[in-house]
Amino acid sequence: MKNALSLARAIDEEACLDTLAEMVRHKSHSETKGERILAERMVEIMLEMGLEAYLQPVEGDRVNAIGIWRGTGGGKSLLFNGHLDTNPVSEGWTVDPWGGLVDDRFIYGIGVSNMKAGDAASLCAVRTLIENGKRLKGDIILTYVVGELQGGVGTYAAIQAGTRADYFINSEPTDLQALTMHADAFVFTIELTGITRHMSKREEAVDAIRAACDLIPRLTDMTFSDAPSQEHRSINRVHIGTIRGALGQSFEEWRPPQVADFTRLTGSGRIGPGQSQDNALKDFRRVLDGLEADWPGLKAEVRIEAREGHSSMPAFEVPRDARIVTALNAAYEAVRGEPQPTGAITPPGFYGTDAGHLYAHAGMEGVVCGPGGRYNTMPDERVDIPDYLDMVRIYLVTMCDICVLL
Repeated sequence: MKNALSLARAIDEEACLDTLAEMVRHKSHSETKGERILAERMVEIMLEMGLEAYLQPVEGDRVNAIGIWRGTGGGKSLLFNGHLDTNPVSEGWTVDPWGGLVDDRFIYGIGVSNMKAGDAASLCAVRTLIENGKRLKGDIILTYVVGELQGGVGTYAAIQAGTRADYFINSEPTDLQALTMHADAFVFTIELTGITRHMSKREEAVDAIRAACDLIPRLTDMTFSDAPSQEHRSINRVHIGTIRGALGQSFEEWRPPQVADFTRLTGSGRIGPGQSQDNALKDFRRVLDGLEADWPGLKAEVRIEAREGHSSMPAFEVPRDARIVTALNAAYEAVRGEPQPTGAITPPGFYGTDAGHLYAHAGMEGVVCGPGGRYNTMPDERVDIPDYLDMVRIYLVTMCDICVLL
């Protein structure tokens, strides 16, 4: 630990920031040509570092960037996982979203928190070890994937191609906390059918819009009945993201004097490991039965939208005393001098991440921990510079522990 910590304290901070800034300057919006260009650049960088590196096919013309730093043998392998694709830019930015601006506190840019800072941190940790002439016994596998924002298609493709390790760290933004559990994410649709009348006789109507407004707080307050523990219940959540109401299922909007008799709401639910979407559907049904009782004449239907298995995010869980968790905890405390917050921490516990695929489909033991989070998915997205640099250090020390520094 002492030798690893000395290396961690001696990282080239300017080079680490330059690497991240370059990544931010790539406009790698999800499902655009830019994500492939960044993947190609990541392979180029890893080859320059002396890693085995290649583009891995995903779907269509999309590719992951995979790098392997071979160990000397006899150590456990550690895989780092993070996505290169970003959300589009929203309104309200006051800095160039693709400028990679660095000031005295932050580095800014679209995707810098979600999650290029995490990607750059693992890359820079490996580069630091290589530039200092160090070797590990175990392999380090760097997986910089695309399609996380489409449910993790890039990581699923990597798993299908046989990409594996003994342990993994997913670098989604947790503000450097060790996330040991996150939710399964699913999408649902609710349709409410009321009874229309002209507004002059609205007392005789069943207003589907007003019923929807009554329903939303009931859904917002929901947790699900099959939570195995309070920790699992703590990452249960229901959110309505869209609502539309008008006359009929064709949403005739040209006749506002009539009471709307149809609304469609779409939303997302979060359930913990061991909880089921079938049970969630039953819990939704109980809420809708109560709504129908309070709105006589209303008919309410709910369905969970079917999606291919690899395009939804499974739940993730790892014991707090697992080897990868305790190694990360020890590295954090060595670098920061205090215990690492660990558990089903929210808001990251409400995320869907590629850790779910690595856990559910690859059977790997891992943890979610990355820089960024508090300024994620907002105008002027940014990451605290000390957090990013400490993440490089923590990853480096963890690599030396798990894979054994020679």
